[in-house]
Amino acid sequence: MFSTSLVVLTLTVYMLILFIAAQVAEKRPAGRTAWTPYIYAFALTVYFTSWGFYGNVGFAAESGLLYLGTEIGSILAVLGWWYTIRRIVRIKESYHITNIADFISARYNRSQAVAGLVTVTALFGVIPYIALQLKSIVSTISVILPVREEDWSGVGLWVMLAMIVFTVVFGARRLDPTERHPGVLVVLALQGLVKLVAILMIGIFVTWMQYDGFGDLINRLETVGLERLMSLHPPSGSFVGEWMALIILGMVGVQCLPRQFHLLVVENSHERDILTAIGIFVLYYVIFDLFIIPIAAAGLLQGLSPAQADQFVLILPYAAGEGWLALLVFIGGFSAASGMIVISAMTLSTMVTNHLMLPVIEEVRGLNFLRHRLLKLRWLTIVLIILSSYLFAWDFSDSYMLAAMGTIAFVAVLQFAPPMFGGMFWRGANRMGAIAGLLVGLLTWFYTLVIPAFSREGWFGTQWLIDGPARLDWLRPEALLGFEALSPLSHSVFWSLALNVFSFVIGSWLYSPAKRERLQLVEFMQALSLGQRAQASRPTGLEAYIPFQAKREEAVRLLSRYLPEHKAAHEVGQIAQLLQGEKKRNITIIELVEFHRMLEACLAGSIGAASAHRAVESGIGYSQQEKRDLEALHSHIGSELGTSSDYQAGGSKGRSAGFADLNAAVERQKAEVESLKAEVAKLQRKLEKSDNELFNQRLQNQKLSQQLLELRRSGGGEGNE
Repeated sequence: MFSTSLVVLTLTVYMLILFIAAQVAEKRPAGRTAWTPYIYAFALTVYFTSWGFYGNVGFAAESGLLYLGTEIGSILAVLGWWYTIRRIVRIKESYHITNIADFISARYNRSQAVAGLVTVTALFGVIPYIALQLKSIVSTISVILPVREEDWSGVGLWVMLAMIVFTVVFGARRLDPTERHPGVLVVLALQGLVKLVAILMIGIFVTWMQYDGFGDLINRLETVGLERLMSLHPPSGSFVGEWMALIILGMVGVQCLPRQFHLLVVENSHERDILTAIGIFVLYYVIFDLFIIPIAAAGLLQGLSPAQADQFVLILPYAAGEGWLALLVFIGGFSAASGMIVISAMTLSTMVTNHLMLPVIEEVRGLNFLRHRLLKLRWLTIVLIILSSYLFAWDFSDSYMLAAMGTIAFVAVLQFAPPMFGGMFWRGANRMGAIAGLLVGLLTWFYTLVIPAFSREGWFGTQWLIDGPARLDWLRPEALLGFEALSPLSHSVFWSLALNVFSFVIGSWLYSPAKRERLQLVEFMQALSLGQRAQASRPTGLEAYIPFQAKREEAVRLLSRYLPEHKAAHEVGQIAQLLQGEKKRNITIIELVEFHRMLEACLAGSIGAASAHRAVESGIGYSQQEKRDLEALHSHIGSELGTSSDYQAGGSKGRSAGFADLNAAVERQKAEVESLKAEVAKLQRKLEKSDNELFNQRLQNQKLSQQLLELRRSGGGEGNE
C-alpha cells in the first residue's frame, strides 16, 4: 500500500501542473500556433475514458476480441471525418453552434422541441456515465490506499469537489460557449499523453518483463484453456448481431457523444486541423488497444479473479512490487476519468441552460431577471450535474446498474444519429420527423435497456421480463416480437435504432413543413457546402464588411476603359450618390450587387447591354468571402422566387450564370409587379367609371321620380275641378 500522503501529494502536484498549463494557455495571446492542430488532436482522446482504460481489459477477459467492435466502428467513423465533421464545422461557424442540440435543431428550423429532446436524452445517458468515471477514481484509490473500500463520504467527496472547481474555473469562465477554451484543450491534450504513456508502460512491462512477448502469452493461454481471449465469437447472442451493434455504437459515439461533438466541432479553429486529428486519433487508438489482450491474459494467468479484470491494469504492477509503475497507471486512469467528467459537465451545462432553462425563463415573466444570470446558472448546473452523478455512483456503486452504464449511455446517444446525419444528407427530413424519431427511439431505449436494468437491480420483480407485461410474450423488453437470438445490448440497439429511423422517415413524409422551415433548409444545406467562416455562409447579406472605396476605384478603372477618366469618376460618383453610399466606409453584399448592377446599366448606354455584361464580368473581382456570400444570397433569393439554386462556385462562368439568374429573377419580379400595378390601375379606372355611371343613374332616377310626382299632382287637380 502507498501512504496516503504520497498519493495526495502526487495528485496535488499533477493537478497543479495541469492548472498551470491551463493558465498559461488561457493567458497566451489568441491565435493559432504550430502546436494548435496537435493540441486539438490529442484533446480528442478524452474519448478514451476509464471505461476504455480499465474496462476494456475486463471486457476482453470476459468476451475475448469482441471489445474491438467499438474500436473498429470508431476508426471507421474517424476516417470519414473530413467529409462529415468538416461540413458540421461549417454549420457551426454559420449558426453560432454551441453543442450537439444546437446543431440538430438548426437543421429543423431551430426547433426548441428538438433541442430540448436532445438535451433530455443526453442527460439520461451521460450523467450515469459521469458516475461511472467517479466510481473508477474512488475504486482505484481504494486499491492503492489503506482506506476502506470505496470511501464515498471521504475520498469521493473530495474528488467530486475538485471536479466541480476545475470545470467551473476552466470550462465556464465565459458565457459564450462558442469561444474556445484553450486551457481546457491543453489540459485534455496533456492528459491524453499521460494516458498513452501509462498504458504503453504497463503493456511493455507485462508483455516483455513478466513474459517473453506476445507469442509466449498466446501459448500459455492455449496451455491453460483460455483460448477464449483470442476468440471473435461472443459468449452469448448472435455473432453478427453483437459485432454489428458494437460497430454501430463506436461509429456514433466517437462523434455524437456531447463531449466529443464539442471538442470536434465547437473547439475546432480550422478545417485543416481535422486531417491532423484523423491521423493522430487512429494511431492513438491502435497503440492504446495493442496491449489489452496481453494485460487481460497476464491477470488471468497469474490467478487473479475475472471479477477484478477491470483493475488488472493497476493490480499487476502493484502486485509485482513496481510501485512507480502502479502510481503512473493510477495517474493515467485518473486522467482518463477526470477529463471526461470536466468536458461532459461543461457541455451538458450549456445544453441544459440554453435548451431547458432559458425557454422557461423567457416564458415566465417573473423569471425574466435570470436572463442576466445565465453564467451563474451554468455554474449551478455544473454543480448539480456532478453532484447528481456522485450520488448516483455512491448509491449504485456495487450494482449491475452502474456497471452497465457505459453501454447504456452509448445506446442513448445512438438516438441522435438519424436526425443528425439524416438531416445532413436527406433534404426531405423535417422537424416533425426528427421529433417523432427522437421520442420513439428514446422510449424504446428506456423500455428495452434501462427498465430491465432497474428490474435486475431489484426495484421490481423480474418475472415480467420472462413473460412480458400482462403476459404478452411478444412485448418482452429483451425479446420484442420474439427476437431472442440477440443479447440485451444488441437487441436494444436494433430496435431503438430501427424504430427511430422508421418514425423519422414516416413523420417526415406525413408532415408538410411550413415555408419558413423550407427556407431554413435551403440555408442549412447551402452552409454545409460553403466556406469556413460564419458570415461566409449566411444568406442574409446584412453585414457591412466590404470596403467601398476599393470597389469605387475598381469601378472607375473599368469605366475608364471606355470613357474619359473624369467622366468615369463622375458616373461612379453618381451611382454612389444614388446608393446613399458617399460617406460609407463599408457596404453589404446586397449593396455591392446593386452597385455592380447600376454600373453595368451605366456602361450599357455606351457599349451595349451584352458587351457591358461581359465587361463587368471580366473586369470586376470578388474575394472568396464575397463569392460565398453571393452564392448564399442567390440560393436564398432563388428559394423565395422559385428559381434554380444550383449556383455553384466555379470561376467567373459560374458566378456569371448565378448573377445573371439572380438579376433575371429580380427583373421578372419587377415586371410582374408592374403588371399587377397596371392591372390594379385598370381596375380602379373601371371602378371609378362604374361609380360615375351609378351616380348619374341615381340622378336620372331622382329626376324621373320628381317628374312623375308632379304629373300625379297635376292629374289629380284636374279631376277635382
